[in-house]
Amino acid sequence: MKNILVISDPPAAPGYLPRLRYLCDFLVRQGYGVTLLTEQYEPLEYAHTYPILTIPMYSGSLIDWAVKTAWTLLTDWHNRVFAQKSLQTAEIRQQTFDAVLCTAFSDFPLGAAARIAHRLNLPLICDIRDLAEQVDDSHYQYRHQQWWTRPLRKLYRAIHIRRRNRVLRTAQAITTVSPWHAAFIRQYNPNVQVVYNGYDPQQFYPQKQPCERFAIRYIGSLHEWQKPGLEKVKQAIASLNIPIELDIHTPQHHPIPHTELGDAIRTSSIMLVLTSEHTHGMLTTKFYEALGCQRPILCVPSDRGDLAELIRHTNAGIATNDTEEIRQFILEKYHEWTSCGYTTQTVRHAEEFTRETQSAQFMHLL
Repeated sequence: MKNILVISDPPAAPGYLPRLRYLCDFLVRQGYGVTLLTEQYEPLEYAHTYPILTIPMYSGSLIDWAVKTAWTLLTDWHNRVFAQKSLQTAEIRQQTFDAVLCTAFSDFPLGAAARIAHRLNLPLICDIRDLAEQVDDSHYQYRHQQWWTRPLRKLYRAIHIRRRNRVLRTAQAITTVSPWHAAFIRQYNPNVQVVYNGYDPQQFYPQKQPCERFAIRYIGSLHEWQKPGLEKVKQAIASLNIPIELDIHTPQHHPIPHTELGDAIRTSSIMLVLTSEHTHGMLTTKFYEALGCQRPILCVPSDRGDLAELIRHTNAGIATNDTEEIRQFILEKYHEWTSCGYTTQTVRHAEEFTRETQSAQFMHLL
């Protein structure tokens, strides 16, 4: 079986990059050798059966971080030194690998992975989870920050895109998370395929569980570009004049422990997905997790793209920006809850989006 060097940005609690973690576990179960290489960031407190090699890059002081960040902007220090340190470790020098698989949302560690693959004369597979261009006007990247940081963030974005594209052109294969992302990347490299994000069926599964209250629940980060959709939902709820609880759980306010996410989704009457007409291919993990739990999904507004199409394909709920359609969907589910004590959604094709299905796609590519 093949021996794969997996390179990733630092997995962080509480989820520890579920796409990456499930893939590594799956490959090990199939007999592959896996070594995970990442930057030292925080203790990785999750069970694993493969070696994890962490490379320290920062001392922890603010001055050290600021100087190295500025130097990275000028010279790509982060990728260069990470690659150098990694290639000097005994764990990499003493092993023979068959391929390098890099999963990333930014230009780090893509640049380091390209350097390592070149030095070891190995094929490079890039798994791209985000693109700076996926939100119009780079709103997601810098507009929500303080005004005085915008020029610097704009400069970083331009440099990041140039460095990212340089790596994409050299990759033997690329995977990404949506049809929009795949179509965009093909201008740099034709060898692209979609491997959707998904859900772990061991944690996110359907269950008819009576609930004492009718709750529309949102779980996840809440960015500026999502707030118009939230206001639209609030207006629809206010116009109905029925007892509805709108539960907003963000990492900063009312966070839900990762181990309790499945129960939190199963006890919701409607799962709210907030997006924007100005985003492209952003298929939030909470969509897949609600799909696995067969919770009705209310997506506001419709992105008129990949997310809306997936909701139609799976019959997972509704994607709309029409206030009357929002009201009718909520009323339909409210009447179901009053008669049954719970709500359900008869979804289709959910098995296409399990993490096992994803991992099998990666294994076939390898």
